[in-house]
This record gives sequence, C-alpha cells and structure tokens, in this order.
Amino acid sequence: MKRLLISGAQGRMGRMIASQAAQYDLRVIGGIDRSETIGGDVPLFSDFSQVNIPADVLIDFSSPFILNSLLAFATKNGLPCVLGTTGYTEANMDALRNAAERIPLFYSPNMSLGIYVLKQLAAQAARMLDGFDIEIVEKHHNQKADSPSGTALALLDAVKKADSLPVFGREGRLTKRAPGEIGVHAVRGGTVAGEHEVGYYGNHEVITLSHHAQDRGVFAAGALKAAGWLMAQPAGLYGMQDLMENQ
Repeated sequence: MKRLLISGAQGRMGRMIASQAAQYDLRVIGGIDRSETIGGDVPLFSDFSQVNIPADVLIDFSSPFILNSLLAFATKNGLPCVLGTTGYTEANMDALRNAAERIPLFYSPNMSLGIYVLKQLAAQAARMLDGFDIEIVEKHHNQKADSPSGTALALLDAVKKADSLPVFGREGRLTKRAPGEIGVHAVRGGTVAGEHEVGYYGNHEVITLSHHAQDRGVFAAGALKAAGWLMAQPAGLYGMQDLMENQ
C-alpha cells in the first residue's frame, strides 16, 4: 500500500479520508494538524517542519494559510499533493503554479465527480440558452468559512462570457437585473454538506441543473481517487478534468 499523509487530519474531511483510505490501497502513516492526537498509533505533527517520516502522497483539507509551508515541504521531498482546500487567493494560485513546475499537484475546490459533470452540463447549457438569465445558488453548513464557495465560483467560470457581470447577492431598492448579470448567492445553515444549483431563466420557461452532496464521503472518495491517479503523473498542475478524461 502507498503511504498517505493527511493535512488537516483532525478535521471532518481529514477523518473521513483516513476512514476510507484503505479502500484505495492507501495507508495513513501520519497527519498534520494543530490538534493533539489522531488516535491509535498514527503520529501527528503540528507543523510540516516536524514531519520526519517518508510518504508517497499528501492530501490536504485544511486552510489557505498553511499553503506556503505545505508547498515548501512537498517540493523539498518531491511529494505529490492533492489539494481540496478552498478560499485560495490569486497569490496562492501563483504559488501552486510555481510549485507545479517541480512536483505533481492536483487542485479542485470540489472533489465530487458529480460536480465535474455539473460544470460540463452548465457550460453547455449556457452556450445553448443564449439570452437566458443565469443564477447560481450554493448551500453549505453553518461552519463553512468562505463565501461564495469555490465550487460556485468554478460554476461561474463555466457559464460566464467575456461581457458577463457577476453579482454576489442583491440588496436594496435599485436592484433591477441588468443585461449580462449572473447572480451568485450563498446560503449557510445546519449541517448541509453541499448543494449547488444553476438556473437558466427565459421567457416563460426555466431550466435548473443541480447537485446535492448527501454526505461528505463523496469528497473524500474523489480526493483519494485523485491521489492514486496523481502518483503516476509527472510534475504539473492537474484538476478534475485531467482525472475524469485520462483514467
């Protein structure tokens, strides 16, 4: 079995990845987290500088704030990384692109295979439904830090044109919809794992495409599948399209 390090090991996604790893021929050999313990005999490190065990691949669901130390560790050790953390800035993305010149990196704001399909369908519908108003609505649990979700932004990229005008929520009395607007709206509440909807509103007809994650396990499964695929790839920055079209 290949050796897996988990960054954000004590988070909900980290624990779920650990519970499913063996199904993908991966053995968890350690984790990085500020919490005290993973449990059992798996070592936990509070910082990448403390990691002293060899690994074959790393999966990260943690925070954008640790990205620089993660990439420094990974490039030093030639370690492929699957990155599922959201909220990256453009500077973070530049760092990813630079590191990808030396190691294989897989980045997706949503590891669900179904979301990849939704993006493809959403882009096709936008091309075919010229003149329809487009609105994107995403729903997540009440502890999600970033808004709108990385997936909603990816869907926005899939459907927008060069002259599109993204509008993030609407408030006030002068909010009549302008031509070319694409509305993006975020809902936060309860324990919602993730729901995304793209609506196309025409004259007297509405088409809706949606994806509902019923359990966070779908994201863990996608990340683990990506990890297995990534270890066989050369240096570069990869995403869901690469995984889905080159399996």
